[in-house]
Amino acid sequence: IGNLALTYKNQGRWEEAEVPQAKELELCSSSLGQRQPDTLICMENLAFIWKDMGRHEDALDLRQACFDVQQQVLGTGHPDTASTLLTLKAWLEEDQQPPV
Repeated sequence: IGNLALTYKNQGRWEEAEVPQAKELELCSSSLGQRQPDTLICMENLAFIWKDMGRHEDALDLRQACFDVQQQVLGTGHPDTASTLLTLKAWLEEDQQPPV
């Protein structure tokens, strides 16, 4: 499912990418739990799709939720946690930039 979502995302077909990615997140959450690294990756992937779709608030909220769990599960020094924090900061800075 994730590969299909990634293929659509890479083709710029955001709405089509959202459906399988949301389904993958649902499956990971229900089968693995919301605190598992694979589930966190699914959350991140859906957040990126939402960002590309222009759903900035939804993307930020999901990315923040992912970061909160990463801090608890992986720790603040884990590379995935650090990467998520950097992405969050960049997205917040982008949202504060005046339109070009």
